[in-house]
Amino acid sequence: MSNDKILGIVVIARHGDRQGFYQDPDSYTASATSITPLGEKQESQLGSLLRSLYLDASSPTYIQGISNSTSLFQQSQVAVRADAGGEGGVIFDSAVALLQGLWPPTPLSSTILANGNNITSPLNGYQFVPIESVEPNEDVSLEGFTSCNTLNDHIAAFYDSPAFLEKANQSASFLSQLHSYLDGRAVTLENMIYDYMNVQSIHDANFASRLPPTFLARARDLANFHEYGVFSDSQANGIGNIAARTMLPSILTAFQRIANASDPLRLHYSSISYKPFLSLFNMTGLVQSGEVEAGIVNYVAAVVFEVRQPASGDEPVLRFNFKNGSDDTSFHSHDLHFSGWNGDGDVPLATFINAFQPVAVNTTLDWCNVCGQTTDRGLVLLVPVS
Repeated sequence: MSNDKILGIVVIARHGDRQGFYQDPDSYTASATSITPLGEKQESQLGSLLRSLYLDASSPTYIQGISNSTSLFQQSQVAVRADAGGEGGVIFDSAVALLQGLWPPTPLSSTILANGNNITSPLNGYQFVPIESVEPNEDVSLEGFTSCNTLNDHIAAFYDSPAFLEKANQSASFLSQLHSYLDGRAVTLENMIYDYMNVQSIHDANFASRLPPTFLARARDLANFHEYGVFSDSQANGIGNIAARTMLPSILTAFQRIANASDPLRLHYSSISYKPFLSLFNMTGLVQSGEVEAGIVNYVAAVVFEVRQPASGDEPVLRFNFKNGSDDTSFHSHDLHFSGWNGDGDVPLATFINAFQPVAVNTTLDWCNVCGQTTDRGLVLLVPVS
């Protein structure tokens, strides 16, 4: 409804363009990499778009009560978290760049001293928005998929499944043509060949000119099949959904805080890798309904959950919006489909929470049980596997 009030938003965004990296196809342990100037610009542009949609008091989607785009940001109204795991500083740096677009430098970021001097923050009034660096060894919420033994078993079972073996057989001829383009990398369906090809296609003119025009798209299709098979499950509480299940507690808590009139929180933002998107889309029925592709989201892809107060005064509802990277010019609303909800329009907040709270992984101890893990991430006690 056009006269609904937006009480706040929960933003989930992928990092921007980065240099190449390697992640183990069995454990998903990743090597560090670095964000590029292109990635920083992409994130800043996303931040600017969010600013125009949600911080501009003249926008129909302005967040009620938030410090608007003509003011300084208010720390009590904002919570920002960034995965500080295997990709090094890429995801954290992406959050920094997005926040530059969301709250750009302003002369308002200044103070007058007792001696009359007017001091403006560095970089022409840069606004320093605090970011919580989420270290996987201390907090599993943004990277619950690494060091997870039961997920490793799930991955191995997927690689042995009839569907995977059939896809490997079907793609063998194509994969055999890629050796000369991959700088000695193993060319198998299990191995992540697409990332290297994508990065080189963006940053290496010689590689881009040599690569046949259909090869990148074909490799992307295989990567989509591969990654969705790993990071999805037929049951909401299945281990294939662990990447989103560990994020759920912070998401659900943010919804409840935003809906609570006595809580100042208005904007919650998590900067992450692509994996939780796949699990989230699977759990919310977006892939099954055909609304979202079963595959890797693009750089700077973003989900925005709008917490809305209907004009009728009924309980708050959620609206799900998705923008698949910088080539997608705007956010698109999608109907969710899950147990207890028929997918028709905005979801009552209580309905969403009641559906997903039971499958959330709330603590490191919960994660330890779910993942059959007793040694990594500071775990020193044997814990029974549920």
